[in-house]
Amino acid sequence: MNLADVLRTALGQIRANKLRSFFTLLGIIVSVGFLVAVVAIIQGMNAYVKENVADAIVGVNTFQVRRIPIKIGLFTDDELRAIQKRPKISPADAQAVTGAVPGAEAVALQSGFPTPSAQLQWHDRTLEAVAVFGVTAPYQVVQDYRFRSGSPITDVDVRERRQVIVIGADVADKLFGPAEPLGHSIRIMGARFTILGVIAPKGRILGQSFDSFVIMPITTFELLYGRRATTTISVKMPNAESIPAGMAAAEEAMRIAHRLRPAQADDFTVETADALVDFWKNLTRVLFSVIPAVVAIGIIVGGIVIMNIMLMAVNERTHEIGIRKSVGARQRDIRRQFLAEAVALATLGGLLGVASGWGLALVISAASPLPARVTAWSVGVAIALGAGIGVLFGVYPASRAARLDPINALRAE
Repeated sequence: MNLADVLRTALGQIRANKLRSFFTLLGIIVSVGFLVAVVAIIQGMNAYVKENVADAIVGVNTFQVRRIPIKIGLFTDDELRAIQKRPKISPADAQAVTGAVPGAEAVALQSGFPTPSAQLQWHDRTLEAVAVFGVTAPYQVVQDYRFRSGSPITDVDVRERRQVIVIGADVADKLFGPAEPLGHSIRIMGARFTILGVIAPKGRILGQSFDSFVIMPITTFELLYGRRATTTISVKMPNAESIPAGMAAAEEAMRIAHRLRPAQADDFTVETADALVDFWKNLTRVLFSVIPAVVAIGIIVGGIVIMNIMLMAVNERTHEIGIRKSVGARQRDIRRQFLAEAVALATLGGLLGVASGWGLALVISAASPLPARVTAWSVGVAIALGAGIGVLFGVYPASRAARLDPINALRAE
């Protein structure tokens, strides 16, 4: 028999026993589907964190000069003691960085942790727990804010400590409804602030709105709330390629401004959003280390089921094997036939698993804020796993069928 005949016979046996074939493949379908769906969600989240979360927090093509580094998780006691000894980032530091990085599109100073939240009042309406940030004018460029209406905070507003604010789209919609907020005054901490502009919505990221905030001149902010412990300098560069040179120039300027000697360590941190991305990637590495174990258990169980079903098929078709041998079929022909059936079964299971995993990923993506991206390598691995399991667990039944004595096989009923 040539290869086409072998495959045709194998597929014919699968069609002849549809229900048995399905339950035989159930373990492989579930395992492969789980693999494809989980990898799709993790890969989607990796891209989502990089493209949306990190850039929304830090800014596109932006690096920051910080007193406290970005870290997801807890600092050790030694790290905390070292950080507490660092000086606060000052306006003089921002001026030094501005002079050192002339190619930057914008260099901004912004308030940091702890970020206060305030109750906003307009006539008889109130809005609770709105985040309030103090910024210099270039911060609005760093964050790529587009204005739905009105105008941004200016350098004059910062210099003269004016009581003016710019609000996010959620604040405008919830507090003013269809009315135009521009020029109206709202109360924050008992003080009146005039609304200069409304920022166009940025949307929600993982269910969290990025449009519920108020920004005001940092000088006014510090009069109202005091100076923050983690005031941050943000530097927006023209493109990603110019970031390393800008970071090196900013680091040198900060060391000079802080009068650090060559042997002394930096008492500040210069970093990009990579800290957030690296944290997520470390988390996904842990998930990727667990996934193979879960998938392996399901695949092995599925392989054992395939082997048992193929052994049962050998017993059921003993008379058929005897007839084939009597008319000239060789051991390798019989072995190839049963091995092809096992591989066809397992590969079919892999394909069904890919389809179910892909569908599950799409459902999760549609029903939740979790994105999903099915990658070609995960599909390839899934199909290869199916075929590999068919070979691995199909060898023994195929060899047993090939070794049957034709005379005894012909006597079988």
